[in-house]
Amino acid sequence: MFLGESRTPPGMRLYAIGDIHGCDTMLAEMHDRIAADLAEQPAEDHRIIHVGDYIDRGPDCAGVIGRLARLTAEDGRVVCLVGNHDSFLIGFLQDPKSFGEIWLSNGAEPTLESYGVKVPHALFGGVTNFAALAERFAEALPAVDRKFMETLPFSARFGDYLFVHAGIRPGVPPEAQDPHDLIWIRKPFLEDKSDHGVVVIHGHTPVDVPDVRLNRVDIDTGAVYGGPLTCLVLDGTDYRFLRVQQP
Repeated sequence: MFLGESRTPPGMRLYAIGDIHGCDTMLAEMHDRIAADLAEQPAEDHRIIHVGDYIDRGPDCAGVIGRLARLTAEDGRVVCLVGNHDSFLIGFLQDPKSFGEIWLSNGAEPTLESYGVKVPHALFGGVTNFAALAERFAEALPAVDRKFMETLPFSARFGDYLFVHAGIRPGVPPEAQDPHDLIWIRKPFLEDKSDHGVVVIHGHTPVDVPDVRLNRVDIDTGAVYGGPLTCLVLDGTDYRFLRVQQP
């Protein structure tokens, strides 16, 4: 199954949004753009799918989590998947010693500080009490935000499209994928040209413009690095893009 012959479920339009990384202003504008798109071109049904990495590096990680937690609670048509950065947050709360250093080296500080949790300078010298930091973060993190992050699924399938954060292991059926691959894989997936039986829609690997291949589409256009936030619109066998530029 390749792009161009793949189809959405009958009557359903799919909107897939790439990696957000704390860019809440851009996320809000993208949802406004989607609402305007639906008003201009009504669809019988739709889904809005976010492919993960809601936190780290960006200016308002708490705002992004709060917004998506609210939207998913209010509207079952909004779907949010887990990304590797999102998994760091949960891992840190559950096992701060194992996840503290790796999360901080991957952009955790803006996430923690968006919830009012200051990161001691000593952390960057490798001397700190990660358990105490995790305890402060757990106290600051609203229960609704934590529940949202802890219950994010690894994948979603609609019609001939499979949505994941990073990609899939070639040769392995979608239902048998290792969750680690779904949020971390790069080279083996990105370089593979085979028919996966579905067209994979993913983020995780930043690109300047959407990377459209026959068997996959990468929609992480580096919003947190100055690029646009991209939304792939799938309707029947057609596809197009919505973009929100940096404010």
